[in-house]
Amino acid sequence: MPPEQTKADSALTQHAITVLLIDDQAMVAEAVRRMLASDEDIIFHYCQDPTKAVHVATEIGPTVILQDLVMPEIDGLTLVRFFRAHPRLRDVPLIVLSTKEEATTKAEAFALGANDYLVKLPDRIELIARIRYHSKAYINLLQRNEAYEALVKSQQILSAQIQRAAEYVTSLLPLPILDGAITTRWRFVPSAELGGDSFGYHWIDEDHFAIYLLDVCDHGVGPALLSVSALNVLRSQSLPNTDFRKPGRVLAALNDTFQMENQNDLYFTIWYGVFNRATGELKYASAGHPPALLVCASGEVAELKTPNIMIGGLPGVEYKSASVTLELPTRLYIYSDGVYEVRKPDGEMWTFDEFKGYLLDLQGAESEIDQLYDHVRRMNQGDTLEDDFSMLTANFR
Repeated sequence: MPPEQTKADSALTQHAITVLLIDDQAMVAEAVRRMLASDEDIIFHYCQDPTKAVHVATEIGPTVILQDLVMPEIDGLTLVRFFRAHPRLRDVPLIVLSTKEEATTKAEAFALGANDYLVKLPDRIELIARIRYHSKAYINLLQRNEAYEALVKSQQILSAQIQRAAEYVTSLLPLPILDGAITTRWRFVPSAELGGDSFGYHWIDEDHFAIYLLDVCDHGVGPALLSVSALNVLRSQSLPNTDFRKPGRVLAALNDTFQMENQNDLYFTIWYGVFNRATGELKYASAGHPPALLVCASGEVAELKTPNIMIGGLPGVEYKSASVTLELPTRLYIYSDGVYEVRKPDGEMWTFDEFKGYLLDLQGAESEIDQLYDHVRRMNQGDTLEDDFSMLTANFR
């Protein structure tokens, strides 16, 4: 959207105080015109024919209507009904004018939707005060409605941008590997506001297989773009002077490249691992990220995590790595915290241990990630989670 259009859309209309008098007596109109003449910010319009009053009102858009109750052709109270039934005029303040101070007439006028009642001709000071009072309230209503419409439009534009960004992130994710010594499956469900999750895996060389998942703080298009930038760096192995077979070195290079002071104060967490199929060793490093879960054939479960700070916090940080020799076959689970940081129906947060236990009960099922997602969504009691749901599994045989 062009900047000038955005600026125009965000500005509220400055409505002038506009008075429409409906009265069959021209002498009354002239008297009211003279009362208002010295107040230059008040625009005065007059309609002598009550049968044309609704049409005239829709054309000029008054901020207040002054209307006589006794007129030929149309009864004043009937005209009040017409105004209150009209979609463009129903909220315009209506001050009825009468020659008599009658309680029953007042009551009926108010019951039909009149905002005020004056015996004509009123004192000039009182008339202007009431015109200003009712016009101010109506202008505030118009501007509130404009602000709401602008907000809805802005939210629709933002929602469309987020949807396009989510589709772009999804398009960059790798296809599942369904055959071979290493197979993978994954599930990525963006939140309504789009978190900063992304992940990938690829062969570095014929022996080393890299697998990783990262999560940028905050939500929206900005975090998604940072996530994609980091993902592309890992996929293309474009970090300078970096051996991508060494997880600690990779995280240190990411940290130096994506310092948060240069990324709109955004940082990210990551889990990065490299499997050597010749030796069966899995080297890994994590930076503020939830631990990966390693489930061995014996049923033993290990939490793979290293004590490193998130990426982008401080320059020149040395990132520690660790390693484990896999007992094949083995299954590895990598995920973001949006998978388990979910509020249960009782208001309590689902704990990591509860998540871990539920996942292990599903372990081995072909649709385990889908079952986990369905369970989380039921707990959340809604189709959309507060954060991205990102999980991938790798089976090593």
